[in-house]
Amino acid sequence: MLNLFLYITIIIIIMLSFKLFKNIKNNILLTIISSIFILQIIIYPKICIQSALTGAKLFFSNVFPSLFPFLVVCNIIIYSNGIDIYSKLFGNIICKPLRLPKQCSFVIIVSALCGYPLGAKYSAQLYEKNIIDINTYEKLLNVASNASPLFLIGAVGTSMLGNPKIGYLLLISNYISCFIMGTILKNEEVVISKYIPENIYKPKSQNIGSIFQISIEDSIKTSLMIGGFITIFSVITHILKNNVLFKYILSKLFIQTSLKQIVESSTLGLLEMTNGCNMISSISLNLLTKLIIISFLVSFSGLSIIMQVYSFTYKHKISIKKYIYKKFIQGFFSSLITALLYKILFNDSVSTTIKIVNTSHISNANKYIPLTISVLVTPVLIKKLFRLFNFS
Repeated sequence: MLNLFLYITIIIIIMLSFKLFKNIKNNILLTIISSIFILQIIIYPKICIQSALTGAKLFFSNVFPSLFPFLVVCNIIIYSNGIDIYSKLFGNIICKPLRLPKQCSFVIIVSALCGYPLGAKYSAQLYEKNIIDINTYEKLLNVASNASPLFLIGAVGTSMLGNPKIGYLLLISNYISCFIMGTILKNEEVVISKYIPENIYKPKSQNIGSIFQISIEDSIKTSLMIGGFITIFSVITHILKNNVLFKYILSKLFIQTSLKQIVESSTLGLLEMTNGCNMISSISLNLLTKLIIISFLVSFSGLSIIMQVYSFTYKHKISIKKYIYKKFIQGFFSSLITALLYKILFNDSVSTTIKIVNTSHISNANKYIPLTISVLVTPVLIKKLFRLFNFS
């Protein structure tokens, strides 16, 4: 009875808070949140220092060495008019099925290879250079929006779950969910022109020295910004994880330890996906449940990645609320696809070792027909909802 009362009270408080915050100016809300954060730093100084060091170490030891060279090379390609070359080579193959201009092929390739938040960064650059219009820009943000293969195969599959093949499963699900988003998002106002004047996006003639200088300066700025986000969200997640009120609410709402761990890990994963995936992988759950949750977190990306994306798009007329809503939809698709692929390819009895199901057992596939149909039908239903509520 006490748990029910506490649960209802929390819901009422959240509803009243949303109603109150709706009428509060952004600067007042940010001031309140920042003040609470400062109090937490004063109360938990040791946790804050350790978590900041952990985030900084994670960035400089794992993220920066792979991110910085990739950024430099991508910038060199852009300033050397490589977008034109990529659009001619890969434009029709990659962009036509997604109903995007062929100039978007470079951004999609970069996002597929390196992951968050480079898809958003280079989508913004295409828009700023007048290569794409605002509608294409908004759609491209959700298509070129995936985790990197290195993270899914190396960090999640190999390190966290103990099998790189599981990482490939998550990667495929992530890619397919991006493709589905490209097919269901409205495309009525996007003009896919067959000819775009070269002077619109062709950079001014520059020597290789200036190209290298501009590329390195831009890459350092972007890398340090991403490092700052990783560090600050490392502090936020650790403070929340060790917060007495947060633990008390979880203990009262969820009696079962496993359920409490799932909610805690998922909540922290919505803030920062790496920490959430790591916590989910360590919980005593069956592998399929872990994969479904991790697949959602990876495709949704978490508030940390969303804020990184917003740092590139805030200057433009892009609704971050719509972007978050679409990321939730993508997370749902990714989880559904992960469950389907796992059921088709893996035995339920396998915990971390993957075994391919014998294709001769055709009768076993019948039970997956409803799930397959749901994957095919759901995009159509979602597209209808987008049109109904005028989401573009």
